[in-house]
Order: sequence, then structure tokens, then C-alpha cells
Amino acid sequence: MDAPKQLMRFQVNGEPHQVAVRIEKTLLEVLREDLGLTGTKHGCELGECGACAVLLDGRPILSCLALAVECQDRDITTVEGLAQDGQLDPLQEAFAVTGAAQCGYCTPGFLVTARALLDAKPKPCRRDIADALAGNLCRCTGYLKIFEAVEQAIGACAVRPIRPPAATPAAPTGGRA
Repeated sequence: MDAPKQLMRFQVNGEPHQVAVRIEKTLLEVLREDLGLTGTKHGCELGECGACAVLLDGRPILSCLALAVECQDRDITTVEGLAQDGQLDPLQEAFAVTGAAQCGYCTPGFLVTARALLDAKPKPCRRDIADALAGNLCRCTGYLKIFEAVEQAIGACAVRPIRPPAATPAAPTGGRA
């Protein structure tokens, strides 16, 4: 017998979604399995790598640790939601130009976390960037290109925010935002 499902509402990448899911599902599972948004990656599923980071009301969280039921009726942004009107987000462009993504598996988590930083603090210093991205791990690069990509995008992101400025984010946290 299947576990009981609950009808849940989400605002994902600016679009309303309503889906019946088991209450024990994580936000990561709902995004990937029920909504087909596979840009958010399964990483460690322990909250240690940051590959599953998404924005919840503009703040980075680890979707593998957040129960979907806790995220109902809130604004969720995945890496797919960074591009607007067919244009890549300036961070996405900067990651491509600087070669900040190698295998790319960790990139979605870095992008949404960096986006939250730049929305909250339009002109961060290198230390701010390092602190904000501290919860995101990459096994391919030595972070320098990632930091350079964020620095390259600073001016462009201030011109084109995806949401109103929020509080300065810390490294991604679990679902209890």
C-alpha cells in the first residue's frame, strides 16, 4: 500500500505548482521527481556538499534536508529559474566565460547560493564570497575560478536582480529557514 499523499502548493521559479506528494518527501525529491526540475542535484543527501542548494524566499537552503511540507506556499528558486526572458543570469554567463564549471555537478548549488549573496550584498568582497559559498563543495576545481566568476558578475547582477534584496545569506542551511 502506498503511503498517503498530501496536496501541496509551491511557487517555483515564479510559477505556481500544485502536486500530491508523500509528506516525508524532501524538497529535493519533489523538485526532481514530481516537478521535473533536475538542475538541482542529488549530492551527499547529508547536507554537506551544497549540490542541492535552492533559494527559499531568497535565502539558500539545502533541499535534501528540507521537507517539502515545510516549503509550501513559499517562493522557491532553482537554477532553472535564474535565467530570465531567455537570457542567462549574469552569474551563469560568468561561470561559462571564466571556466568556473568543470564537470558542472556542483554548479547549480554554487549559482543559486552566489545569486542570494549578490541579491543581498551587491558588492561583496572576496571574503564575503568565500563565506557565502563555504557550504558548497567542488571536487574538480580549486575555487579560484568560482570566486572570479562571482566577482565578474557583481555589476551585472546588481542591475538585474531576480528578487528584492534579502538579508545577507550565510552558507546554505537545512530546511528550517
